[in-house]
Formats: sequence, C-alpha cells, structure tokens
Amino acid sequence: MEQQTRVAPRPETQDSAGSGGPAKPPLVVDLDGTLLKTDLLYEALFVLLATHPLTALRTPSWLGKGKAAFKAQLADAVLLDLHTLPVDEGVLALIRGARAEGRRVYLASASDRRYVEALAQHMGLFDGVYASDGQINLGAENKARVLVEMFGEGGFDYVGNSLADVPVWARARTAYLVNVPNGVAQAARRAAADVRVVSSERPRLKDYLRAMRVHQWLKNLLILVPGLAAHVLTPAALGSALLAFLSFSLCASSVYLLNDLLDLRNDRLHTTKRRRPFASGAVPLVHGMLLFPGLLGASLLLALMVSPAFIGVLAVYYALTLAYSFVLKRQLILDVVSLACLYGMRLAAGGVALGVALSEWLIAFSIFFFLSLALVKRATELVGRVKQGLGAPAGRAYEPGDLPVLEMLAASSGFASALVLALYIHSPEVTTLYQRPGLLWFGGLVLVYWLCRILILTHRGEMNDDPVVFAATDRVSLLCGGLMGLTLLAATL
Repeated sequence: MEQQTRVAPRPETQDSAGSGGPAKPPLVVDLDGTLLKTDLLYEALFVLLATHPLTALRTPSWLGKGKAAFKAQLADAVLLDLHTLPVDEGVLALIRGARAEGRRVYLASASDRRYVEALAQHMGLFDGVYASDGQINLGAENKARVLVEMFGEGGFDYVGNSLADVPVWARARTAYLVNVPNGVAQAARRAAADVRVVSSERPRLKDYLRAMRVHQWLKNLLILVPGLAAHVLTPAALGSALLAFLSFSLCASSVYLLNDLLDLRNDRLHTTKRRRPFASGAVPLVHGMLLFPGLLGASLLLALMVSPAFIGVLAVYYALTLAYSFVLKRQLILDVVSLACLYGMRLAAGGVALGVALSEWLIAFSIFFFLSLALVKRATELVGRVKQGLGAPAGRAYEPGDLPVLEMLAASSGFASALVLALYIHSPEVTTLYQRPGLLWFGGLVLVYWLCRILILTHRGEMNDDPVVFAATDRVSLLCGGLMGLTLLAATL
C-alpha cells in the first residue's frame, strides 16, 4: 500500500474552499525554477561542495534512501541564505494579484520542507506550504495527488515550469506556465484545458558566453609573449600558439563556470557579481553542471594536438585553479600569489607550446608584474565597498582597513617589475635580440606611466574588477600597448 504523505498546511493556514470558503480556487505555486529562478537542491549541493567538499563526496550514497531522504539529509548539512535568491518578478506579480483578489495562495515544492517553509515565512505571501518531508518526495504525481486531496479535481490553479509539473497541470483548473521550453509547453497544452503563459524568458546565447567569460580569453594572449620575447613567432609556431590559446581558453572557461557555481552565495552579496548569469538566475545551475565538464573535455582534445608537455601545464593550471576556488581565494595574501601564478601559467603554457624556454628575466618580471595586477584586483574590490559604506567582502580575507596596505604592495610590486626591465636593458642578453636596446628605455617609461595611472584609477574606484580586462578595453592602455609594440619593433630592426 502506498505511503500517505504527511505534508500539509499548518492548521491555522488550511484553505476553506471545501467548507464555504472563497469562491475562487486557490493559487498553488511551484518553487524551483518557477517562483525562484534557481533550484534549491543544486544550491545546497554547491554550498556543501564549496564549504565541506569531503562531505559532498559522500552525497551519492545518500541517494540510496530515496530522493526525499536525500533532500532531508542535505538540508541537515546545509543552511541556505534564502534572502538573496533570485525571484521571478512575473510570478511574484501573479501571486500579489491573486492575494489582492482575496484568493488563498500556497507554495508547493519538491524541495525539503525546512527550506520551503523558511522561504514562505520570509516572503509572507503564502497561506500554507506543501513540500517533501524526508519520506515523500513531493513532485510530479505525488504533488498532483496531494493537491487534489486538499482542493479537489480542478479545484486549484497551478503555476509550474517543467515536465514534472505536467501531471499537476492535468488536474488543475488553470495551468500557468513559467519560462518553459517548447516541448514542455506542448505537453502542458495536451494535458490541461486552460493554459496561460506567465513569462517566457529563456537563457540566451549571450548569457552562456557571459557565464564562460569569453572576454577573459584576452588574458590568454599571454601565451604569445614567450614567442615574442624570443623572436620565434614563425607561421608553424603561430599555429601551435593558436591551438594552445583555444585549449587554454576553454579550460579557463570551465574553471570560471565551476567557480561561479561554488561562489553563488558570495556573488549575490557583491555589487556587480550578483548580475552574473548563475547568481542572477539567467542561466539554470544544471546547465552549468553540464557545461563545465564539457568545456574541459574539449580543452583536453585540443591540448592533445599541441604536445604532451602542454597537457601537463594545463593540468597544473587546472589543479591550481581548483585549489584557488575551494581554498586559496579565502586565504590572506595566498589568494593574490595564486592569481599571479595563474597569470604566469599562461606564459609557461606559451613557452611549452612554442618550444621556447622562459628566460630568467621574463620570469622575474612576470612575478612582480602579475603580483601587482592581482593586488590591484583585490584593492578594487575593497575600494568599491568602502565607497558604498559596506563591510568586508564576503568570501575574502580582507577588511576595508587593509586597503592602504594593498595599494602600497601593488605599487611596490609594479615598480619592482619596472626595475627588472631596466636591469634587463643593461644585461648582456639584450644585445643578442635587439639591434638598438637603448630604445627600450622608452618602453620602460611607458610601463611606469601605465602603472601609475592604473594605481590612481584603482584608488579612485574607476578600475574594472579585472585589470587585464580593463587594459584590453581602455583606450589609453591600448595606446600604451601600441607604443610598447612599436618600441620593441624599432629596437629590433
């Protein structure tokens, strides 16, 4: 005999439609992907993975007790910040309209009841809650059966968004559709007599490209630097460099996707990062779960076409980025050192792909220059929060009072890189590559100017979150880059 569900509205919020209550049937609203532009199950999984990765590895064994028990155990382990979750404004307007008409509104979800009840209490818009209780997973047929038991066949309107909602729509008076694919919409129209569309927003290509942070691929042009520095960019070398660039870019995008999935809570508390596709709900979390391993696989296929040594560099880069995503980005100073190393790994990848050994001068310059950029990145975050009167950024080890120290360290590292360049100009090695090495002094002046400008813009709060991306889109920075290129060319000829 099938076990009966025990989930129902609390006694003080029972609907009275069956005992002389309101004439209009209640409105029942699904939660995941409907009222919320996210899914609480995946939200909890990523929070667990970010905070307790070893515990997260045990979650597959929890499924042995069933979906409802799995969700209950996950709710035991993870406390979600329900106040920052993205809400669908169209559904919210529908709920408020129903309440204005005097109708009762209920929240019905397959998520664990503790999450659902907490969210309902926070929003203050619902007369009762139906949810999974650790024994019954309140989805699809189970949800339809419970709602019919409470309100009768066709005695309620239902708002949903997925194939799992089709059995519920089939037994509702009116089916409200929220951002459903064409296949789900067709199934709903076959199942229900009265179908209405609340909203029809779907993820767009530009949302996926934003999630992949394609604009960040500009950083991977650093792969070309070893070849430029050694003057060995032949057509064959450029072919290898292109493959390396694409492979590294796809690998980096895979990491960006995973990092955003793990950092949802902190991104939603950030002034600009809250608009990222996953944090804002523009792209479903499950799409990210499929996309990041797919991009990594494509990256490895391209890496095979470069060289085994390049695959090794790529593996080290990926391992370091995982360490950064899980641990290092929350560690004082270690986070900026890690970021500097990740920049430097692009040079190492370029050297391996092009068969060029990195000179000690390039390594020394890169250490100080990339450390300066990483410190600028952290200082930028603090400047923004200080201007808005906010406290320490979530998920970081820095406080607003650390800003002067970060700015000082960024300046010191930047000028140390300029000093390395000055020493290089006077080194014996420079005469083997340049006919007129004295012209390189002009490049050094351009570098010092650019560093000073970047530091002042950072202090003013006019810097992009990432200084490399800023440099690639800022006209003055592009002019400086052009002058540096012309200087190197003139010194070579």
